[in-house]
Amino acid sequence: MSHEAVKKINKSGLLGGILLDLKLITTEKLEIALKEQASLNKTGHRRLGDILVNLGFISEEDMLRALSSQLGLKSLSFSEFPKTVPSGHYPTVKFMKQYKFVPIGLEDGVLKIAVSDPLNEYVMDTLQFFSDKSLEIFLSSEKDIMEAIEQYFGSNVQMTSIMEGMREEETETDEIELQEDVHHLRDMAFEAPVVKLVNMLITRAVESRASDIHIEPFENSLKVRYRIDGALTQIESLPKRLQPAVISRVKIMSRLNIAERRLPQDGRIKLRVSGRDIDLRVSTIPTIYGESIVMRILDRGTTLVVLEYLGFPDKTLEKYKKLITTPYGMILVTGPTGSGKTTTLYASLNNINSDEKKIITVEDPIEYQIEGINQIQVKPQIGLTFANGLRHIVRQDPDIIMVGEIRDIETAEISIHSALTGHLVFSTLHTNDAPGAVTRLLDMGIEGFLVSSSIMGVLAQRLVRVICLKCKAPHTPQQSIVDKIESLPDNFTAYRGTGCEECRGTGYRGRTGIFELMILDGEMRRLIIERANADIIRQKAVEKGMQVLRDSGWEKVKEGVTTIEEVLRVSQEGM
Repeated sequence: MSHEAVKKINKSGLLGGILLDLKLITTEKLEIALKEQASLNKTGHRRLGDILVNLGFISEEDMLRALSSQLGLKSLSFSEFPKTVPSGHYPTVKFMKQYKFVPIGLEDGVLKIAVSDPLNEYVMDTLQFFSDKSLEIFLSSEKDIMEAIEQYFGSNVQMTSIMEGMREEETETDEIELQEDVHHLRDMAFEAPVVKLVNMLITRAVESRASDIHIEPFENSLKVRYRIDGALTQIESLPKRLQPAVISRVKIMSRLNIAERRLPQDGRIKLRVSGRDIDLRVSTIPTIYGESIVMRILDRGTTLVVLEYLGFPDKTLEKYKKLITTPYGMILVTGPTGSGKTTTLYASLNNINSDEKKIITVEDPIEYQIEGINQIQVKPQIGLTFANGLRHIVRQDPDIIMVGEIRDIETAEISIHSALTGHLVFSTLHTNDAPGAVTRLLDMGIEGFLVSSSIMGVLAQRLVRVICLKCKAPHTPQQSIVDKIESLPDNFTAYRGTGCEECRGTGYRGRTGIFELMILDGEMRRLIIERANADIIRQKAVEKGMQVLRDSGWEKVKEGVTTIEEVLRVSQEGM
């Protein structure tokens, strides 16, 4: 379809109505998305389709199908794009990434453009300005457009040229031992090739949906790995001689001391990547071959998730929603690092947030900013710890308090006191299961009667990877494994991903939760006062109807959401 035809298109067929007609969403899900859009549009325009995808209510393919129906445009996937881009004068790569478009062909004087938002007239007019040719518009997903930009103009091409440029600039590095020359390290860190290389590694990580960037020194190389969907993937292996410059660049961006290489350091980086505000928590630690760096990516532009999208079974979700409307008491979310505890807490607060309630949080770090909630960032260097912040929060007359993590007895005591004096308190603990949270508090030195009186419920959770929908196929697991799983019927169909471009050959794309919700009643409170061990508390909770983590995982396997191997990977025997 031509540019002019798009500008004249009848926009009366609204996307929400089309999705309902195609039965891709329900009225309830549409209402949730519209509410989220109204909230987000106070700070900047967000398209309904993007919000529905971010909430997990529809896939990108579903959105493209609906938009194609709405606009009468042909949609293309990355596999249908040409291998090379036609030569010509185009806007900058930054502009392409910001407005999600890419040139894909030139035929008979007509320039073919793939866009994710063909109704953005500013983009269309800019393209027309840059080209004296007619435009033919195609519809494509943001992910495919970003991948095409990467292939045509991006880091794969630029990485080689940057490395070559750095190779040309290197002069007798080993002889003068640059790594010991702090002034020279600083100069190297500000050189254009080094700046481009580090920025590129960060940009690629954000666009790959990575949660962490690992820069690891070894004897003969500097490895770069991304954690995507909870699993580490090697991205680059850089020459060892680039290590001083790359490490120094990251430390300067994080405002760390580049002269200090013997002690661990922590810092932060704030960047804007592809139009999104990104925070990176940076941690350095000395190893035998140099400093190892890990950067945790916090995407400020990510749409706040809702409870319905986290993967709760219907019955567990119903119980949990009822639990979080309790007027007072403590609710704990437990699990190891990276199990989605903070996301669940944010979704819970978002669910109960209203003008009638004052909600205050004390966090480290603040990962989402929620309108209507007072959020406090922990700053231990000036004495603002969880315990100290929590002590002052109580004087602010809150209804609901969220403590990012209970790390010590002082924080635990103040949290429990707050729960017993009429506040609803949310927090997290690093325990393997729900009953373990109770014994952890007792082991900290909290009296049993205080624990039993304050805790209303404990939610334990893990994240399992979701089978890629593009390459999902039936699979016959090892019978020896299936025989050990009583919860799985004999005739169920197992699935796995065979590996494709969409999932980078892993067979998985995205993650969802498995849950174990323990709600305390009178009998269980008596067990806590008697200091019963976690196994006895677990047995009683199961008798009361608690579904353990592993059984929650088997439900996901039966539904074809994940694999047996994935559930076994994240859950312990006996759960």
